[in-house]
Amino acid sequence: MRIAKDMAFHFEIIKKDNSSEARLGRIETDHGILSTPAFLPVGTQGTVKSLTPEELMEIGVEAILGNTYHLYLRPGHGTIGRLGGLHQFIHWEKPILTDSGGFQIFSLGSLRKISEEGVTFQSHLDGSPHFLTPEKVVEIQRVLGSDIAMVLDECAPYPSPYEYVKTSMERTSRWAKRSLKERRGTDPALFAIVQGGMYRDLREKSAQTLVEMEFQGYAIGGLSVGEPKSAMWDVLKWILPFLPKDLPRYLMGVGTPEDILEAVRLGVDFFDCVLPTRNARNGTLFTSSGKISIKQAQYAEDRRPVDETCACYTCCHYSRAYLRHLYLSKEILSSRLNTIHNLYYYINLLGKIKEAIQDGNFLDFYQSQTSRHGLERAISVHFQSH
Repeated sequence: MRIAKDMAFHFEIIKKDNSSEARLGRIETDHGILSTPAFLPVGTQGTVKSLTPEELMEIGVEAILGNTYHLYLRPGHGTIGRLGGLHQFIHWEKPILTDSGGFQIFSLGSLRKISEEGVTFQSHLDGSPHFLTPEKVVEIQRVLGSDIAMVLDECAPYPSPYEYVKTSMERTSRWAKRSLKERRGTDPALFAIVQGGMYRDLREKSAQTLVEMEFQGYAIGGLSVGEPKSAMWDVLKWILPFLPKDLPRYLMGVGTPEDILEAVRLGVDFFDCVLPTRNARNGTLFTSSGKISIKQAQYAEDRRPVDETCACYTCCHYSRAYLRHLYLSKEILSSRLNTIHNLYYYINLLGKIKEAIQDGNFLDFYQSQTSRHGLERAISVHFQSH
């Protein structure tokens, strides 16, 4: 089996599931190993909100995501570079993936203007003008010193007309080519991003064009932006066969536990999403029997942990009643304890997925999870039809 490698980046498939496209993998970087399938907590501004790096490692997190757009604006990539790079700056010794910031830039709406050369935008912090090109985004991530860097792309909103998405996708492909030319041998591994909205021909064209450029990995962008779940599964089904089987596949901004289960089944290797941490801060907690809202009155005198099957720090020491009290009192500890639990749930789920693939019973695990949680019928129907 061929191993894709470039400097300090190596990806190897360890085992392929016989009943699906799920696979075990291993990404090696200068800052350690990321075993896949994997979930990366979002540390947009150099921190996973409310937790220390040590707490993340205790939970079992192997890599985190930082955001180029936010770090470029504050404190500035130059400042981070002079202070030793992002790993040293945030005291995180494991792998870091930095997003290009494209999604954030294009979410600015009237505050940004797209041209062939790049994107002009106003900072959401102070309104100051900025101009980023594909080359500049690669340079910023070089200075940050991340392990995996993303090209600048345009994330078309949903829904968008065909011609708009076509123009956007083609520009994204040209930007990817420019990004690749800018990359140096000692830079982070560079991933391209497949775009094309919900249009099959555009998605397939995007994937084919980017694969010809020979990046070190491929991401699927422009999903989980308001489209029906069935549309997301269709997009993955269309494009994954076009992506190299021996390179990592990254599904950006996804998702729920059921999203992850389904995407792993289809052959995705890793994910990022704000869902577990944002939900934690909003009092929504994941459990082995579904989500609960800790602010509900029914938990006011509930002595049980969030999840009696969970071994996280929060569940080992605190009751639902206390977590409800903290949340209603708007105590900082509420966010911390809830985030510890939700991230543990996600990391533990990915651990169980890996174990199931290793043991050759991923299909059984997949079906037991969808049955236990009473997940959307669309998923099970999709599973039976493909």
